[in-house]
Amino acid sequence: MKKAQHTGVIRGYDLHAASVRVFYAVIVILCCLMVVLALFPLVWVSLAGFKDLREFLSSTSIIPSAFSMDAYATTWNQLGITRNYLNSLISVAGSVVCALVFNGLLGYGLGILKPKGHGVVKRMVLLSLLMPPTISIVPLFMNIQKLHMGNSFLPLWLSFGANAMYVILFMQFFESLPASIIEAGRIDGCSQLQTFFRIVLPLSRPICAVVSIFAVNAAWSDFLLPYLVLRGADKQTVMVRLFVFSTEQTVNADAMMRSVVFAMVPPIILFFLFQKQLTENAVSVGIKG
Repeated sequence: MKKAQHTGVIRGYDLHAASVRVFYAVIVILCCLMVVLALFPLVWVSLAGFKDLREFLSSTSIIPSAFSMDAYATTWNQLGITRNYLNSLISVAGSVVCALVFNGLLGYGLGILKPKGHGVVKRMVLLSLLMPPTISIVPLFMNIQKLHMGNSFLPLWLSFGANAMYVILFMQFFESLPASIIEAGRIDGCSQLQTFFRIVLPLSRPICAVVSIFAVNAAWSDFLLPYLVLRGADKQTVMVRLFVFSTEQTVNADAMMRSVVFAMVPPIILFFLFQKQLTENAVSVGIKG
């Protein structure tokens, strides 16, 4: 079996030089330091959730005196967050579908079909990246009310179906696909939609995985639009429920820490499950040929 070749800025034979070894050690130490700085807030919040209010306010140690899940169970029941998890799941599922279908169709048109005037549309998509998303909240909310789509998950789904970054990712990936495969589908009598759904989209699993993970993370952590659109406790997402929970006068600091952990767990689990696929595909998206 042929041994895999490891390539990079620093290779194995470079480490024979003392200066390179010192430089390599400095890089490793800096990377470890950045990992510690990134993980410390997550670890601190998770461990603080095991403390009761008295220990949380008086103890300076990051390690709790006891590791009991009773406090987490009490806060879970106090939050009643099971229904909110289901609402967030509905919002995330619809957002992922819209992010893949609608942004993929526009990327397909700009990257493969390229009709007359596609350059103008491409520039408009790039220009929209310069606009902060918050400036569109007011007109978006007004249009939602005029269309009588308030208190519905549909506006949340459609908002992820118009994302300039996703369009650019799809467009760049579609441009790297072999034109012969698409021409073969057209010769076999496939329409443009059939070519997209039966040929292009199945070949685009890497970029679909990347966009899906980005959409899941964005939809899960979205607060403002669900807070404005969804009314009533039965349709609150996890982030909206945490905000309402934080405004209650009976909430203590330790309970708020545990509620934050409940919101962090799903994205962390998702990242650990798909971290290899995310990093590999994110690097390969911009590589053509």
